Amino acid sequence: MNLIFNAPSEDKSELEHNGDFTPRFDDRGLITAIVTDARDGELLMVAHMNAEALALTIKTGTAHYFSRSRGKLWKKGETSGNLQTVKEIRTDCDQDAIWLKVEVAGHDATCHTGRRSCFYRTVGLEDGKPMVNVVDDHRHFDPEDVYQH
Repeated sequence: MNLIFNAPSEDKSELEHNGDFTPRFDDRGLITAIVTDARDGELLMVAHMNAEALALTIKTGTAHYFSRSRGKLWKKGETSGNLQTVKEIRTDCDQDAIWLKVEVAGHDATCHTGRRSCFYRTVGLEDGKPMVNVVDDHRHFDPEDVYQH
């Protein structure tokens, strides 16, 4: 059985109460997904979902996304073993963003670099120039071992 999402209501006030889940996909058919660790709230990643990825996530309890760079559905952790089990799904007041609270299996790492979070760098100014600096260089796995092509 496939999940079918109803078209969003034009009356935004209707979205603010209990009722139908009517996600607002953008003009490319995607919705932004913010992903945090269910245990401690750490921001792990931001990704995108199409209707199929969102439906699979809801039905299976395992996070699925749509890869914009590869143009295809992607089950997070399928290669690395770091599957994301969804503990809670929230949507914002306009239903145009999704927040997944997940538990990460395997190495407890979400980023393809082997780090726990994709947000392992800070942005700041150095000599008037924007620069990124690594603040979490702990690798939970070696990407070359995990993502052999």
